[in-house]
Amino acid sequence: MSTTLPTSPRPRWRRRLITVLAVAGPGLIAANAGNDAGGIATYASAGAQFGYRTLFFMVLVTVGLVVVQEMCARLGAHTGVGLGALIREQFSIRVSGFALLCFVVANVGLVVSEFAGIGAALQLLGVSRYVSIPAAAVAIWGLVVFGSYRYAEKIFLVLSLAFLAYPLAAMLSHPDWREVGTQLALPHFVGSKDFLLLGVALIGTTITPYMQFYVAAAVADRGIGPADYARERVDTVAGAIFADLISIFIIIATATAISDRAPLDSAAQAAAALEPVAGPFAAQLFGLGLLGASALAAAVVPLSTSYAVSEAVGVESSVSRSFRQAPLFLGLFSGQIVLGAAIALIPGNLIQLLVQAQVLNGLITPILLTYVLILANRRSVLGKAANGPVFRVVATMCVAVVAILSATVLVQSVLGWFGQ
Repeated sequence: MSTTLPTSPRPRWRRRLITVLAVAGPGLIAANAGNDAGGIATYASAGAQFGYRTLFFMVLVTVGLVVVQEMCARLGAHTGVGLGALIREQFSIRVSGFALLCFVVANVGLVVSEFAGIGAALQLLGVSRYVSIPAAAVAIWGLVVFGSYRYAEKIFLVLSLAFLAYPLAAMLSHPDWREVGTQLALPHFVGSKDFLLLGVALIGTTITPYMQFYVAAAVADRGIGPADYARERVDTVAGAIFADLISIFIIIATATAISDRAPLDSAAQAAAALEPVAGPFAAQLFGLGLLGASALAAAVVPLSTSYAVSEAVGVESSVSRSFRQAPLFLGLFSGQIVLGAAIALIPGNLIQLLVQAQVLNGLITPILLTYVLILANRRSVLGKAANGPVFRVVATMCVAVVAILSATVLVQSVLGWFGQ
């Protein structure tokens, strides 16, 4: 006679956790990498400067991020190549070259900002930037060059756990939740140049070009095909929503903690938002979070550049290859690490540097999103997986709004040069 033992709930929870981790991959990594040093600085500055007023804007940006990331992951899964290769195949050499140039320019500035973020993070922990930045550069380079993609992916996912400190800080800071709900549901825009500039920076740091190139190339590199895309789509959409929820909590926490409505001047100011969690250790906790975010993106950003350039010229592009097998891919990655770390050692205002880098991204983003939209609309590229009528309209509206905001900021900047 057999005896049936009572079932413990623990294995069930373990199975659920394993299921969640199983679907986590390129989409989650790419979206979380957007919450890098520049992202954290920009979201914190939005909360400090405008309180909760950017929350509705972030809801709209989240919709745009989900749409864009899903298209890029779908392109990678159904074609087996990244955006660099697709742009080279589908457009003329001049058009492809222009897209690649825009992408490289944006990414070079971001690599510098990521290493600056690592330096600022470890300064809060009492380590000189002249020690931390070179050490981080060597560690990140070694992880990617001597590791495998799957091993690097696990490290990136572990680093992304640092973002979980921000929702806790937002809840423990006791914000006005009624006001938060109102600002999330209804637009409360400010008619000023500073608000518009920050809005473009929020787009630039959330819908970042390197995230699109990375997710498409990483999906292809991982061998995810059409049969596996349903699970990857969950990863991509959930990753985008999760990343933007973290962003929203950063804004809430900072807006609640800092009552003086002005742009942030230092990482130490941004750390004040974490005082409800860590009290006198807020600076140290912020430093750890900033370190994880910066290190994650310091690997992903140069990788995305290497993917794009290598694919565009038609050579080997994979982190699973050796220098002999992929000299251009790994050489570009190594060069960006050296250049970014070297420039980041130059003293400067971290917060302003990071926000300006996101503005640059915001100006370049609509150009690259136009390429993504055209590719995802083409049945010659995706066949039946191409954008349907409804999705095409939504995606076109997202790209158009980003383009209009970016063009407005560009015009204002040019007029500013002439004193207008």
